[in-house]
Amino acid sequence: MYNIPELKVGIVAVSRDCFPESLSVNRRKALVEAYGAKYNAENIYECPVCIVESEIHMVQALEDVKNAGCNALVVYLGNFGPEISETLLAKHFDGPVMFIAAAEESGKDLVQRRGDAYCGMLNASYNLKLRNIKAYIPEYPVGTAEECADMIEEFLPIARTLVGLSSLKIISFGPRPLNFLACNAPIKQLYNLGVEIEENSELDLFEAFNKHADDPRIPDVVKDMERELGAGNQKPEILPKLAQYELTLLDWVEAHKGYRKYVAIAGKCWPAFQTQFGFVPCYVNSRLTGMGIPVSCEVDIYGALSEFIGTCVSLDAVTLLDINNTVPDDIFEEDIKGNYNYTHQDTFMGFHCGNTCSRKLSACSMKYQMIMARTLPEEVTQGTLEGDIAPGDITFFRLQSTADNLLRAYVAQGEVLPVATRSFGGIGIFAIPEMGRFYRHVLIEKNFPHHGAVAFGHHGKAIFEVFKYLGVEDIGFNQPKRMMYKTENPFS
Repeated sequence: MYNIPELKVGIVAVSRDCFPESLSVNRRKALVEAYGAKYNAENIYECPVCIVESEIHMVQALEDVKNAGCNALVVYLGNFGPEISETLLAKHFDGPVMFIAAAEESGKDLVQRRGDAYCGMLNASYNLKLRNIKAYIPEYPVGTAEECADMIEEFLPIARTLVGLSSLKIISFGPRPLNFLACNAPIKQLYNLGVEIEENSELDLFEAFNKHADDPRIPDVVKDMERELGAGNQKPEILPKLAQYELTLLDWVEAHKGYRKYVAIAGKCWPAFQTQFGFVPCYVNSRLTGMGIPVSCEVDIYGALSEFIGTCVSLDAVTLLDINNTVPDDIFEEDIKGNYNYTHQDTFMGFHCGNTCSRKLSACSMKYQMIMARTLPEEVTQGTLEGDIAPGDITFFRLQSTADNLLRAYVAQGEVLPVATRSFGGIGIFAIPEMGRFYRHVLIEKNFPHHGAVAFGHHGKAIFEVFKYLGVEDIGFNQPKRMMYKTENPFS
């Protein structure tokens, strides 16, 4: 996969001038050693400059981490810390910043080697707020060298995502399909997030596609598709057109990303796409998403944004699914009840036509889009990648700008059950604890669209922190039974 930031985290220790500088320096060295013993030492850089109550030191440290190629920063309070200089460092650093602090090591060292960083973290947070500086502070930000090393590792997916968003361009093609008002995309919040948007006509895309006819690279792409599909290659005649379309998108990305480093695509797929292009783009969308370039369906711009967030957090392919249909009673009774600790309302089917990466399916087959073929000739609806989604842990989430330009988000963790769907498309039986209440009091109550992004694995903690760092104040989640939603009827 590519199209994902590579991260280098600078670690800068700070020291109050009335505390021994050696206390912070030695604790920094212990932190770096602890991180290297447990994680990939290539992820971090130890800044040799310890900021001791000095704006000059701050400038020196800032220049050092910049020259080292750091795009994320950890401000480490080895002792109480200089509240002005340390927050100025966060202010002037161009990238995500985390603040953590050292715990005291021993009862034998509480006179000359007591650091008071537990206290200093309070002043640091106060000064960050005074200066309107964003910073990530873990749930409990004070720890031993080993515990702080764990905090840095947990910071990596958060920082990687924030770095990616700061240099992301979303490329869209065409207006939303008719009657898809739910996928509205007020672009002001994209700019507020630092994301660029390039909106194109699907006619522009069609012209570019036609110019790729007889592209000499098509046979090689077809061979790669054949390798990926294996026995599921049931529509070999459509592969050359799909390869032509894939090359069209990849070339468009390279020609149009401009000064941005990362790209996501919000693509058009109906109603005129099939009749003019002669296929549906689902399989190509799945392949690009598997490469690290998320492609959302139905010109879902915030869906593409959400997918990119999930890709950066998980370092894996994601997908975009309709929160689609209930699980029939007979399937629940026969295959779920008694086998899994879920109620019927905890379960639902997540579905889309065929845009999920092949490595996230239990098995896959190239087929036609059955829903579209109800009103169109079947031959122009070829190109879906169908199969049951592989069982395992998932995170369902979305970041959305509302029609009145407010950012809202949700995150819910659950799993795809190893239960056959008996259906079509890219589809799975999902189970999320308290999904019924979450469906009513978050998805419906907060006016979220039917598309949800899916990251494979439990990544809720990191995604939630990304949303917080971005300033999203309304973040819904699947609340446990003991926690009522504001709109929930206490008598129900």
